[in-house]
Amino acid sequence: MKFAYRFSNLLGAVYRQGNLSFSKDGNAVISPVGNRVSVFDLKNNTSETLPVSTTKNITCVGLSPDGNIAVVVDEDGAAMLVSLITRATLHHFHFHKPVSSIRFSPDGRKFVVTKENVALMYHAPGKQREFNAFVLDKSYYGPYDETTCIDWTDDSKCFVVGSKDMSTWVFGAERWANLIYYSLGGHKDVIVGCFFEKDSLDLYTVSQDGTLCVWESDTELDGLVLKKSQDKPKPPGPGEEEESEEERNEGEVIRGKAGAPKEKNTNNVRYKHFFNKEGDFNNLTAAAYHKPTHILVTGFASGIFHLHELPEFNLIHSLSISDQRISSVAINSSGDWISFGCSGMGQLLVWEWQSESYVFKQQGHFNNMASLAYSPDGQYIVTGGDDGKVKVWNTNSGLCFVTFTEHTSSVTKVTFTSSGFVIVSASLDGTVRAFDLHRYRNFRTFTSPRPAQFSSLAVDVSGELVSAGAQDSFEIFLWSMQTGRLLEVLGGHEGPVSCLCFSPVQSILASASWDRTIRLWDMLDSWQVKETLPLSSDGLSVTYRPDGQELAVATLNGEISFWNPQTATQTGSVAGRHDLETGRKETDKITAKQSAKGKSFTSLCYSADGESVLAGGQSKFVCIYNVKEQMLMKKFEISCNLSFDAMEEFLDRRKMTEFGSLALVDEGAGDGDGVNISLPGVRRGDMSSRHFKPEIRVSSLRFSPTGRSWAATTTEGLLVYSLDGSLVFDPYDLDLDVTPASIRKQLRLQEWAPAIVLAFRLNEKALKQEVLETVPHEQIPVVCGSLPDIYVEKLLGFLAASLEKSGHLQFYMTWVQSLLMLHGQKLKNRSGAILPTLQALQKSIQRHFDNLSKLCDFNMFNIRYAAALSKQRGLKRAAEEDKGGEEEEEDEELTCGGGAEEAEFEPK
Repeated sequence: MKFAYRFSNLLGAVYRQGNLSFSKDGNAVISPVGNRVSVFDLKNNTSETLPVSTTKNITCVGLSPDGNIAVVVDEDGAAMLVSLITRATLHHFHFHKPVSSIRFSPDGRKFVVTKENVALMYHAPGKQREFNAFVLDKSYYGPYDETTCIDWTDDSKCFVVGSKDMSTWVFGAERWANLIYYSLGGHKDVIVGCFFEKDSLDLYTVSQDGTLCVWESDTELDGLVLKKSQDKPKPPGPGEEEESEEERNEGEVIRGKAGAPKEKNTNNVRYKHFFNKEGDFNNLTAAAYHKPTHILVTGFASGIFHLHELPEFNLIHSLSISDQRISSVAINSSGDWISFGCSGMGQLLVWEWQSESYVFKQQGHFNNMASLAYSPDGQYIVTGGDDGKVKVWNTNSGLCFVTFTEHTSSVTKVTFTSSGFVIVSASLDGTVRAFDLHRYRNFRTFTSPRPAQFSSLAVDVSGELVSAGAQDSFEIFLWSMQTGRLLEVLGGHEGPVSCLCFSPVQSILASASWDRTIRLWDMLDSWQVKETLPLSSDGLSVTYRPDGQELAVATLNGEISFWNPQTATQTGSVAGRHDLETGRKETDKITAKQSAKGKSFTSLCYSADGESVLAGGQSKFVCIYNVKEQMLMKKFEISCNLSFDAMEEFLDRRKMTEFGSLALVDEGAGDGDGVNISLPGVRRGDMSSRHFKPEIRVSSLRFSPTGRSWAATTTEGLLVYSLDGSLVFDPYDLDLDVTPASIRKQLRLQEWAPAIVLAFRLNEKALKQEVLETVPHEQIPVVCGSLPDIYVEKLLGFLAASLEKSGHLQFYMTWVQSLLMLHGQKLKNRSGAILPTLQALQKSIQRHFDNLSKLCDFNMFNIRYAAALSKQRGLKRAAEEDKGGEEEEEDEELTCGGGAEEAEFEPK
């Protein structure tokens, strides 16, 4: 097995914090999720997480006007320049202080970054080749407190900056003679948004207390005059220096008193206030403005948003979308769609305000995810979380399509039945529930005679028996899926039952417990204990190999032991404690090396072919072990996010004082989502809210039945790792004669079967595809019949992968049909080895079947509608013709009767 797995997608979380952005065409939302960036395609209903990550949680994303590059900045001010075309990191930069906002100019030549009370203008990267992508152009000093928001004029001549000191500052991007800076007051709270009117210097500013101010300028953008060259010798440099000393000269005059520059500045501003007296307007948290349509969107801490038309301030629309504060608002380029991010619940919503409908509505688990399971065809993943929700995700689109909320406490385990249409979940609320994926309902609820907290769950191969283990009564409960009745209570364990697993080939249940035993229960023989396997330590996790011939057990001492369930003998073990490499938490009094002695693997899973085991636990690493060799094959680091606890082996000594670690001091937050300790006796915000760092850990691992991906539920979310064939050159039976030239020579000679064999020996994906698609359609059965057996399986695997993305549906289906018809019996004899390939094939075919079914249904409904419409129009036309014929007859009668006298009686 080749371990060319790489990070593929992040599910289970759609938004954490930071600003939302729309793509240039307005069809995709770019959302920061922890230390990663996800792109949600609203047209195709898919999501993709970029393969780049920062070292801390992302706070702001700046998107270039052409949509090709983005500047991503994290909590510490570390920035990355990311290409949205190649999905690669182009440059790293550090602003050394937290950055509040970042905006590119409309012409794409500059961008402004605000940190603390300074606005820094940089030359936009990528316009020409440069060694340093971030070249500082000017620094603007003015506000006395932290800056909060930025906006540019349409021609990129000026920009405006809002501040927490309740002032707004207009700056010139060039050295204008009549506009160096302008300071605007008038607000009584923090500025949340400031926006220029379209093609104008007129301004709108919105503050946290719900006040909107309109600032009208007496100078048009064309009236801005560049400073003459003789005025320029004052500064020491031309303006392209990275040092900001020259810009300080400009910043020094921006100190709030507009006395000196008033003579030069012709931009006289007058303003009007609109006060909103209603209670909902108290805590405005986010705002966005669409210049072409003059629509202002404001979001509030209560979860309400308003749409106003400016400058008249007419209320168009008002709606409550959440019970948490709206953290970010963005409007797409056409002004039709508005995106909202709620960091408290992890919600991302896109609202079409004209039709008053949701275009996109996603929410992750707002607490830790505890468990996951793949459907038998690998198309869906179900997750259960501490928030009591069960969510089902589509692996192709990366989106959640159904959420079950019946549980009232944490969900501890979830699993699919073998049919793939029933999900079973166990919870600490004392129930095990079964959900139907056809009707999306909870059709069975299993309970125990006495209340019990279920911490483990398993369903047998037939889907008829449901078992759950209790962590307080040490018992295992068995129910019938058909009747919902309790069949048996299995006693015998002397400690909490930590894990259950049914054999894939027999009706045998394996149970792991803290009493240092694994018990094998025979479901056909009166539920008796068939074998008891003694362990060296407490059992934490147990899993069967896909063929049912081996059992893997993870124990508290960090070992993974392998057992033969038929003979009840141990066949091997792996000491994996040192492979976990746990970090040191900020509250730990002992070193990471010492605390690692108490860590262990808590989740185990066999790969689809059964050759290796995936293991994870209280660590940022996931390990893959080869079962036969009993050695570590590869370690995956699931996160490099230092915003989580226990990420580093050593504590930062710079944060250690004689009173303890500074990292443990809760400073609170003044932006409305924490405790703002400003003055004695002033209480503001939720006094119980605290900032904490969640600990990095892996709670559950599963391999996809197709063998092409595996997933892990972690503190960061649901991470999916997929095989990437393009990363690895893996030839098979390579020889000097096996070259692309020799393969193409065979194609020219129309030697199809040798060409396919050579292509698979070289194992280049593009070449294999070229060879297959060159074979004439009528020759496919002949070629399939002459292929050696070893290449049949390889070709079948390649067809399964190609069929998923290719549009040549009939062509590839003909290949698959010919291979299965001609080699079916031989493949059946090796069904265990090729099962992942067949499941991948089934997944691809099922996906195409679903898409075609939807398309056919849509076309049928359209045809019926068109037929009904034409029939209705035909009847209407016939009626009109009948009516027209009657009128003609009446006219003829009137004409024949001659006259005016008869015409007089016509109205009667």
